[in-house]
Amino acid sequence: MPDYEKERLRFAIARAHAKLSIVLEKSPFPNLDPFLRHIEACNSARLPGGRLPFFCAHEQIGWISPETSLQLESLGLKTQEKFGVASGEDLFPLSQTLARQGVYASHDEPFDVRNAQGHVIGRVDRGAIPVLGVAAEGIHMNGLVEHSTGTMLWIARRSMSKRLDPGKLDHLVAGGMSAGLDPQMTVIKEAQEEAGIPEELSRRAVPVSRLHYAMDRPEGLRRDVLHCYDLILPEDFVPVAEDGEVESFHLIPLADAFSLVRDTDDFKFNVNLVLIDLFIRRALFTSSECTILRNALAQTHS
Repeated sequence: MPDYEKERLRFAIARAHAKLSIVLEKSPFPNLDPFLRHIEACNSARLPGGRLPFFCAHEQIGWISPETSLQLESLGLKTQEKFGVASGEDLFPLSQTLARQGVYASHDEPFDVRNAQGHVIGRVDRGAIPVLGVAAEGIHMNGLVEHSTGTMLWIARRSMSKRLDPGKLDHLVAGGMSAGLDPQMTVIKEAQEEAGIPEELSRRAVPVSRLHYAMDRPEGLRRDVLHCYDLILPEDFVPVAEDGEVESFHLIPLADAFSLVRDTDDFKFNVNLVLIDLFIRRALFTSSECTILRNALAQTHS
């Protein structure tokens, strides 16, 4: 780990501990507002909120901005005051057309589009997902080490070349669910690519929860479903970034991760939700606090 990176992370943790001690001096109970603000931030979208429904045949599958509606109307995709495509087969060509017209930058990665019943009805380029306001799925995996001194958590710092939240702290393994994959297949794929975790080890990851949110972002409307996993790693495991998406890895006490979530915005926005869920399951809150946070996580957009 480079010295400058060690110093940056050390400073962030020290700052978090300092802020946490001030709060605890004022109250015998931890203040939940910093945790709740992360949940609220990931649920900033108010639907419809000026958006218009986007249809595939007779099923609504997304929400589009007025600007996108004009783009779709120019493509002849407005009929009887409704915007959309005739069938799922039309979705991917539409996403390609929008990329060519400069509406978004193509990711060259197809994602499945599902209806309200969870059935795959078509595909779009990943970059078109927030433009069309369709739901997307991904995985987040907590890489845990049960050390004699306490539970440790592997975290990653995102590469500065990432399109989304460059330089932010992230999970050891996280990623969108590409077309044709299920959550476990995605865990295995991302674990190998992002951290060099072999399949025989990543298969031990345990599904623990599923989180939803709807968020306004510069790229559009994100309606994400996160499949969350825990993986207990050997003490001698050292991750290796194989796809260039991670700048560095760090093994920190779970208590330090708690402080960073509580007192900073150092983690990528949706990582905070998954870590709050982990803190609840690891009993880092009181029973009444767990109830409040569970309710806040549950009362989100699906």
